[in-house]
Amino acid sequence: MNSSTPPWRNLASAPHRGMFLAGSLQGVMTLLWWVMDLAGRYGIAGSAAGWGMAPMWAHAFLMIYGFFPFFILGFLFTTFPNWLNGEKIPPRDFLASCLLMAIGILLFYLGLLTGKQLAAAGSALLLAGFSVAIRALARVLLRAKDQDRRHAAAAMVALISGWLGMAAYLLWLLADAAVLLDFARSAGIWFFLLPIVMIVSHRMIPFFSSRVLDDYVLVRPYWMLWLMLACSFVHGMLQLSEDAFSYLWLVDFPLAACAIYLSLTWGLLRSFRVHLLAVLHIAFAWLPLSMLLYGVQSLVFFTSGGRLSPFGLAPLHALAIGYFASMVLGMASRVTLGHSGRPLALDRFSWLLFIGFQAAVALRIAPDILPESLGEAGPGLYVLAGLCWLVCFSLWTGRYAPIYWRERVDGKPG
Repeated sequence: MNSSTPPWRNLASAPHRGMFLAGSLQGVMTLLWWVMDLAGRYGIAGSAAGWGMAPMWAHAFLMIYGFFPFFILGFLFTTFPNWLNGEKIPPRDFLASCLLMAIGILLFYLGLLTGKQLAAAGSALLLAGFSVAIRALARVLLRAKDQDRRHAAAAMVALISGWLGMAAYLLWLLADAAVLLDFARSAGIWFFLLPIVMIVSHRMIPFFSSRVLDDYVLVRPYWMLWLMLACSFVHGMLQLSEDAFSYLWLVDFPLAACAIYLSLTWGLLRSFRVHLLAVLHIAFAWLPLSMLLYGVQSLVFFTSGGRLSPFGLAPLHALAIGYFASMVLGMASRVTLGHSGRPLALDRFSWLLFIGFQAAVALRIAPDILPESLGEAGPGLYVLAGLCWLVCFSLWTGRYAPIYWRERVDGKPG
């Protein structure tokens, strides 16, 4: 492509470009909205705003279904054909999916101001765009010949689970049935996000490590992946039951043990030699920590007869921000650099942003783990954590987003 290529044509030249750009902008928007809401709710700045729905349910939707899917789909649009040695995703599919989802998110924000009807319309468009993506990826999977389909097939199951969770949220907006909201939340985390991020981690972390670490032995036990996926599914099912919280530790501790083994075997400590690799290992290290927190919380609840439940939402945020969001940041950085013709090396600025991002996780979970020690400082730390995340992610977006509408620096197509 020559230097006169318009930005929109560059956005359409590779499937990850539009999705990553939309995800970057959506991440800034949802974090800005959430920080403003928290600051007003706790009386730190401004006053509590009136929204078309409860802010916590809007926050859950915007993060689970409105932020992560853009990056997940952009990544899978790029990697599915490579994993399966299959056909490329055609532009009509990845562009249609991206546009529908982006318009849907904008309508959802308008619905926060006006009411659930417009939010439901936005959710429907988001679901339509997600449907286009699943159909395109399924076609690649079904047409692949003589390839190892295990990761791709498992990812497809997780995507379909995410579709069901998104559909449940849409139905909740229309019917206001609590059971639909409960399913949407559990499915989004335990049937969709955690499985698909674990699948990508299992596939890519040892592969990337083997490319840059000397004398590296690639270990990728599939039985352990299936066990971890089963634990995630059972956790989600138990959370849907009112009386099953006491038994979550039965699956959380095995998942944590598997993750600890993989983290050490894959070379967590050795990975710090290469920052672009280290960010993936650090992100994965949040998985066993979060599951240990979940397990201890459940076990204490079990042994105390349901009277104690420590840690509050710390396990959830260690998982969602520490593992999911950190992994998205690491993978998106790698894909952006590699597919723009730039060297696969994380500069100092991006590395410091990632470290700041880890600080945001610590700030968010500290008040829930140490409520008595921090006392009235808790709400302020919630806002500070959100502000830290907003600043780091906004700076990351400012650095990487322009790459998506610009040509590759090496002059190659894509």
